Amino acid sequence: MIREEMKVGPKGQVVIPKVFRKTLGITPGSKVIFELHGGKLIVKRSITDTVKIFSQVANSGKSVKVSPHEYEKELEERFT
Repeated sequence: MIREEMKVGPKGQVVIPKVFRKTLGITPGSKVIFELHGGKLIVKRSITDTVKIFSQVANSGKSVKVSPHEYEKELEERFT
């Protein structure tokens, strides 16, 4: 078990110790979840919804129009 004591700052902020950030893969911009269970505060790394992220990227980009014959020849060459 790893245990570290940190000081709470004037705004209620606490730095997540490096050993925990590295172990959980928490990087700047990562989201964390706080849960309260029986007087204990639990901090969890948020699980990324990859499908949601790809959907957002796909919907925010410009449309790309490809005519069918542009890639048919390439596919034919690759698979024959």
